[in-house]
Amino acid sequence: MSMVERTRKTAEAVLRDPDLVMRLSRMGSAHPMRLSFLRVMLRRVVREGWRFDRPIWDIDDRGVGCAVYRARGPERTYSLVAFAHDLPDEMRSDRVIATAWDATFALVDGDVTPDDLDRLADNVPLQEAGRISGKELSLSRANRSVRLFAHMVDRLSRGEQPDAAEIDAVGYLMRTTAVYGSGKFGAADREDICERPELKAPFQAEMLSVWLTRAFTVDIAEHLARVRGGASAARLDPDLRRRLGVGNSTGLGMAPFLVRHPALLNAWMTARETALARVRALPDATPAELATLRDALEAARQNAHLWRSEHRAQAAKLAELRGDLAQLTDHLRDGWDPGAPQPWNALWLWGEAQLSEEGQECLLALLLEPHGAIVDDLEDSLDADETARFALDAAMTVGRLRALIAEDYRWTSRFDFTDPAQSARFWYVSEDKLEPRLGDRRAEAGEEREQPLGIAQSVSALSDALTGWLDTDRLARFLLARPEHRHTVRRIQMLHEMPYAEIRDNLLDAGMLPIDILRCKLAFFGATRFDPRSDRWVRISLFQGMPYPDELGA
Repeated sequence: MSMVERTRKTAEAVLRDPDLVMRLSRMGSAHPMRLSFLRVMLRRVVREGWRFDRPIWDIDDRGVGCAVYRARGPERTYSLVAFAHDLPDEMRSDRVIATAWDATFALVDGDVTPDDLDRLADNVPLQEAGRISGKELSLSRANRSVRLFAHMVDRLSRGEQPDAAEIDAVGYLMRTTAVYGSGKFGAADREDICERPELKAPFQAEMLSVWLTRAFTVDIAEHLARVRGGASAARLDPDLRRRLGVGNSTGLGMAPFLVRHPALLNAWMTARETALARVRALPDATPAELATLRDALEAARQNAHLWRSEHRAQAAKLAELRGDLAQLTDHLRDGWDPGAPQPWNALWLWGEAQLSEEGQECLLALLLEPHGAIVDDLEDSLDADETARFALDAAMTVGRLRALIAEDYRWTSRFDFTDPAQSARFWYVSEDKLEPRLGDRRAEAGEEREQPLGIAQSVSALSDALTGWLDTDRLARFLLARPEHRHTVRRIQMLHEMPYAEIRDNLLDAGMLPIDILRCKLAFFGATRFDPRSDRWVRISLFQGMPYPDELGA
């Protein structure tokens, strides 16, 4: 048995406790890492030798028109159709209720025909007011970062390079305000494409769309610079180009996903925790691994230095992170012995004792970075069959259900739902945009439309309802008498032996911060520069520092 196989076999016993991992404060300290979805996508296109080109560039001197970016893999081709618009400044908004954008996009399954372009031109710029087809895998839109975009075009048009400090302060030329997939507005359903190897991992079509969008944001800026400056206009320096990602502005609508897809959440968390356990189980550290760790740490320090946020909670976490990374740097130089037995485990245990939650979760990401050989295979376990255990077992006894609650949901006993503060919030779907919202039960209307996302409260209510029932009674009888508990019973049965499936906090509490849920999900996407603008919406950057399609050959 090889060292890699031995490590994988023995590591599973030291997975972190779900009661530690699945608390909101720690989930809200998550960092992007090797198993983040955009990294999974990039490794695949490099490994399989995908080819990229831009067969259509029909953009006029105002920056209005259409472009197509094509990605050709071993078996299939995907095409990003981009529509560029001339948007007045007063119409530019990150709000989901906006009706016009600087650019709109659709990711098409296959090559694009003239008929496709006509159909998409009639619908994609309208976004939610239009409709796409099952040939499209995603629909998205983006707005310029006006100041940086104007600075970029001005400098390039004069044959000069933009100011690196200006680039680093913003980090992107455009930010998306939505990237829709999985059947929305007529797009292909997830089940239609999930068996394709390149799309099996979560959100791969969306990641491909955003990555190709990143190339468009630079191309349109260079195009407008050439229009203004002619032959004297410059191309963007490759090193400066790398510093640009795609921004994203996202809000509360993303938060319920992790509650509604618990089996998927369990798969993501299990893969990450297994990766950490495998690294901790390694018997030694090679020089190459040490060099990669130090490079990753330096990159993390640079990112933490550039990362800015006006949000009070995030500013405090940033201060902790910077201090932790400085402390980690000192420890690697003066304290850690990489020649000792199981050095990675020793480094992790030091971090648990010395670093904040923010620092610990960053250390997790750093520890994975040198160890692709033993963790990258876990990308194949990031998806989940969410229908496999959906059928409710009504023949189960009440006693067995009580045992499952005691085993898997003991954490819900921390909450006292007779305290109004612990059920102060309610989740609902807005009538105008059909988007998730969070209301104040004491001050806002709409409680009658509450969504069943308060899992801790639902389990507590179920436990109370079971009072007086015999352990030998069948759930069929109980549910006939109390059918309102059907969805909770199904959830408990379905998620047994999925230790990371539930957020082990009260999502109805007055002090709950939805931003923690958003950060966890966005970290799995691969987002950096997490910048909350409130406890309900955030700006981030994707693909910053990563290669562009035309760079993969190098």
